[in-house]
Amino acid sequence: MGTALVYHEDMTATRLLWDDPECEIECPERLTAALDGLRQRGLEERCRCFLACEASEEELGLVHSPEYIALVQKTQTLDKEELHALSKQYDAVYFHPDTFHCARLAAGAALQLVDAVLTGAVHNGLALVRPPGHHSQRAVANGFCVFNNVAIAAKHAKQKYGLQRILIVDWDVHHGQGIQYIFNDDPSVLYFSWHRYEHGSFWPSLPESDADAVGQGQGQGFNVNLPWNQVGMGNADYLAAFLHVLLPLAFEFDPELVLVSAGFDSAIGDPEGQMQATPECFAHLTQLLQVLAGGRICAVLEGGYHLESLAQSVCMMVQTLLGDPTPPLLGLMVPCQSALESIQSVRTAQTPHWTSLQQNVAPVLSSSTHSPEGRSLPLLCESPTCTVAEDVLSPLLDRLCLLPTPPICTAVASTVPGAALGLPPGVLHQEGSVLREEIEAWARLHKSRFQDEDLATLGKILCLLDGILDGQIRNAIATTTALATAATLDVLIQRCLARRAQRVLCVALGQVDRPLDLADDGRRILWLNIRGKEAAIQSMFHISTPLPQTTGGFLSLILGLVLPLAYGFQPDMVLMALGPAHGLQKAQAALLAAMLRSPVGGRILAVVEEESILQLARSLAQALHGERLPSLGPFSKASPEEIQALMFLKAQLEARWKLLQVAGEAHRGEGDALR
Repeated sequence: MGTALVYHEDMTATRLLWDDPECEIECPERLTAALDGLRQRGLEERCRCFLACEASEEELGLVHSPEYIALVQKTQTLDKEELHALSKQYDAVYFHPDTFHCARLAAGAALQLVDAVLTGAVHNGLALVRPPGHHSQRAVANGFCVFNNVAIAAKHAKQKYGLQRILIVDWDVHHGQGIQYIFNDDPSVLYFSWHRYEHGSFWPSLPESDADAVGQGQGQGFNVNLPWNQVGMGNADYLAAFLHVLLPLAFEFDPELVLVSAGFDSAIGDPEGQMQATPECFAHLTQLLQVLAGGRICAVLEGGYHLESLAQSVCMMVQTLLGDPTPPLLGLMVPCQSALESIQSVRTAQTPHWTSLQQNVAPVLSSSTHSPEGRSLPLLCESPTCTVAEDVLSPLLDRLCLLPTPPICTAVASTVPGAALGLPPGVLHQEGSVLREEIEAWARLHKSRFQDEDLATLGKILCLLDGILDGQIRNAIATTTALATAATLDVLIQRCLARRAQRVLCVALGQVDRPLDLADDGRRILWLNIRGKEAAIQSMFHISTPLPQTTGGFLSLILGLVLPLAYGFQPDMVLMALGPAHGLQKAQAALLAAMLRSPVGGRILAVVEEESILQLARSLAQALHGERLPSLGPFSKASPEEIQALMFLKAQLEARWKLLQVAGEAHRGEGDALR
């Protein structure tokens, strides 16, 4: 269905007409820089482009009072002095004769995007707009914002389409207090905002921006504030917030639509945010959101004041919405102390309202300074108050490039005909393949471990693996016999290492044993076996965990263990093996595959024992192809045994794999008591 891009050049018309250092950063060049970036990278032409139309006064009235709308309309006829005088009545706002037109276009663009997604014209999209909206309140302009674009879009989705559960994710560096006020008592809208707070000293400096503001009345628990109390938050901090706060709540909430207040002043280089998250991080955050609401994501631009960082971040988000692989996320995945303290504070405030948090117990921080190996990205600034110098930032942004999209997204090799598998359109069913001599030789090396028919299948699977490693195929699914599953996985691991893959993550489900001849330390192989009833740790790179039987337990396994390990390990390749007695339902298999795409840029080879392929092929292919996932069903709380197994593993592993941590030093005593 494609990705929408909604825009109108008229939104560049409004600009500051007098000297005001506070407001001068909100300039027309913000839009032109973002759009130029999309055009230069060929992303605009891949989108379905819509010319924004003005929102009607009735549509604006879904959120704003008639008196306020009339006041903004009046600015069209005011002179410069009158505009300046009116602007000074508000906090960090400027008016221009074109403000009313631009603000109506901005709100209208958000509405058009929601209409396009909810009618099925597109799958997702981005509205490139200004002025931004998330600070605007019912009768108050605030923080460059005139009409609350995302709030209007949410009200519209509820009224026109009858939606009952809408998730708003606000990753702007400022708290979107306007959205919070509008939906504070509304349980149909889950609002999540992370924002620079610094214990209330950073604008808008409101006590209700802190973690203990959880909503009012029936809306208690549906307002989630994650306050950052120091600058310099980076990729690991943002990922930790998603894995340990946002996503557990979002899965339990089960939204029908995801709206993103996409402010990129939370990206590296921005003078407002002073954060260190690189543009690639927003590709990963976007892909993690795509498993929600059937992938129906409507992103609306908010802040972002470093033009190059803004443009790069917008490109990363649109690239991901289009279905391209996520780029590597550089740097050690080690959240900072302050971030962990903020994460724990919001979890504590929200625990009474969410079953998914009640079942999760956080391991406390260890005193170890040992960090897992990773692709190095030096800390750009060790001072909690510094900004990133341009001579450091420019090379970081210059090195960003959009990875080429493999010609084949998803391929399937199976003896079962493609029609019987029910594969979605665009998935290649590989009936047969001509094996290169090198691959035939590789297969013959292991002839003693396979029957003749399994050896032929192995050659086809090796072809798929080489296609992924060569960048010709993004991901693939292959079948093998139950008896050959473990041996096949062993050969695939050896092939990955021979092809100079630095790190391989193996997620084995069911009766699939780890090969005995792997190096003892196994630092290039992270082996995670999901089977049986016991949790066990043979080493920091060889972990076994039971398969949970509840939806809550399964989600906790993925968000609380599998993804933190995967992001911490930073693999080049993921091998996912579903062996005999794997126990996965199709919705579980699809979700696991979909979530594993993010840490590895989609490079996944799933090997499925042949008795399960008819049941799982379609859902796995949909997941790897980026399509809508089957539902896990109603949320059910994890069992005590599932909680205990996860507690045991996280307590033992968190000293090495830092993304498992969700508690700061201030909560050490609490964590010790829970152990």
